[in-house]
Amino acid sequence: MTWDDVDAIGTPPAPRSDHVAACHADRYLLIFGGGSHATCFNDLHVLDLQTMEWSRPKQQGPIPSPRAGHAGATVGENWYIVGGGNNKSGVSETLVLNMSTLAWSVVSTVEGRVPLASEGMTLLYSNYSGEDYLISFGGYNGRYSNEVYALKLSVKLDLQSSTKDQPTSDSTSRVLEPEVEISQDGKIREIAMDNADSKNRNDEANEQLLAALKAEKDELEATLNREGLQTVQLKEEITEAEARNAELTKELQAVRGQLAAEQSRCFKLEVDVAELRQ
Repeated sequence: MTWDDVDAIGTPPAPRSDHVAACHADRYLLIFGGGSHATCFNDLHVLDLQTMEWSRPKQQGPIPSPRAGHAGATVGENWYIVGGGNNKSGVSETLVLNMSTLAWSVVSTVEGRVPLASEGMTLLYSNYSGEDYLISFGGYNGRYSNEVYALKLSVKLDLQSSTKDQPTSDSTSRVLEPEVEISQDGKIREIAMDNADSKNRNDEANEQLLAALKAEKDELEATLNREGLQTVQLKEEITEAEARNAELTKELQAVRGQLAAEQSRCFKLEVDVAELRQ
C-alpha cells in the first residue's frame, strides 16, 4: 500500500491543522475549522471525490465560531462537532451539521472549564443496546483530562438552533435524552440538555476542580514546609562548617607560628655548628 498525491481543482482550504473531516454519501469530503499559527478558522470546505473539485458551499443556521482542536463524529447524515478552542478559551457548545442540507444547529452547551470545552479530545459513535451514543474522552483545557462523557441520541424532527432568526434544517436530527446509564464500570458521565441538570453537573465539575486545586495547594504547601526545614538544616550545617573552618584556621595559624619558631631555632643551631667547626 502506498500514499499517492492527489491533484484537485478549485480553491482548497488554507493550510491548517487541528481541523475535523468527514465523508458524506461516499463522495464528499468535508473539512471544518482548524488553525494556523495564531489564527483559527470556522470555514467549511467540500471536496467532490468524483470530480476532485474544491468548493465552499453556502451554509444555513448559526455559523459556528472559529475553533481548532475540536472533535467530530458522523451519525447518518448528521456530523456532530464537540469542543475545540480559539487560543483564548474552550468552545462550550456541541454542534450538529446536517450534511445534506448544510444546516448548523446547537445541540448542547456547557459552562465553565469542563472537559467538553477542551482541545484534543476524541469523539466516536457507538450503538449500545440498540441506542445511539456519542462518546468523548480526554482533552486539555488548562489541565489534562481522562474523563469519559456520553451523549445519548434520539430521533427528533426540526431541531431548532439557538439563533431564532436564522433558518434551520427540516431534516431528521438527533438530540439528547436524559437519565441514561451507560455502564456500571468506569467513570462515564452523561451530557444533559436540561439547563438545571447541566448547571448541577457544571457545579459538580467546578467543585471537583476546586477540590483538585486545593489538594495541589496543600501538597505544594507541604512541599514548601519540607523545603523550608531543609533550608534551616542546611543553614545550621553551613554555620557549623564556618565555625569549624574558623577553628581550623586558628589551628593552622598556630602551627605556622610553631613552624616559623622551629625554623628560626634550626637556623641558630646551624650557625652554632658552623662556629664550632671553625
